[in-house]
Amino acid sequence: MRFFKYQGTGNDFIVFDDRNQFFKLGQKQIAQLCHRRFGIGADGLMLLQHANDYDFRMVYYNADGTVGTMCGNGGRCLVRFAADLGIVQGKTSFIAVDGPHTAIITDEVISLQMQDVAEITHIQQDLYTNTGSPHFVRFCQDVHHYDVRTTGAEIRYSDSFVEQGGTNVNFVQDLGNHALFVRTYERGVEDETFSCGTGVTAAALCAASQLGHQSPIEIQTRGGHLSISFEGNASNGYTHIFLTGPAMKVFEGEISFLGL
Repeated sequence: MRFFKYQGTGNDFIVFDDRNQFFKLGQKQIAQLCHRRFGIGADGLMLLQHANDYDFRMVYYNADGTVGTMCGNGGRCLVRFAADLGIVQGKTSFIAVDGPHTAIITDEVISLQMQDVAEITHIQQDLYTNTGSPHFVRFCQDVHHYDVRTTGAEIRYSDSFVEQGGTNVNFVQDLGNHALFVRTYERGVEDETFSCGTGVTAAALCAASQLGHQSPIEIQTRGGHLSISFEGNASNGYTHIFLTGPAMKVFEGEISFLGL
């Protein structure tokens, strides 16, 4: 079966055109495909499927093979994939696990509308919100040298988040001038990724709520640059949230499922 590899600011995905729904692999097989030593290697795997009343359906799996919640960079990459297939051009509407999304396509830059965010809550000195996936946000200094993997895992597996299956964890440094540096530990990958779309969205909204940052907020990640625009405020919630950045194909190939 032909697969495609896409990345958005270093957040990379295996993608299949599954409009005929031939994809039947289970959790173990998906995890093997995503393995960076024994498989293709990726932060996640996505299927593009047919959907009534939409251009396509997005189905997302974490790198460990479990069914994922919304992935912002994944959504942007799947939009780029749909455009490369000739399914969409200029603008698209698709359905994902968290509901409908629209996106604007401008060459390699994809601007994806995220779900509205009604609430940001405090957990002692830290923050928590859901941007299609759950995100814990901690503001700190010198994030470049922060031990994201160790501290992120401790928070992800802490008792506070057991009932909801854990949380993603973001460490955010305020760079001033409405800009942030964000590093994210992702559940399902169980490691830091180079970028996380729903994570930087959460970080931006928390910065707007707590630091007074205004839209658009520029985001630097280990994998590149993203931008978050939005309307609203902490009291009334945030709407018209757009995650904008590059998404592109890395390579394509064929894989046999017989050995999986």
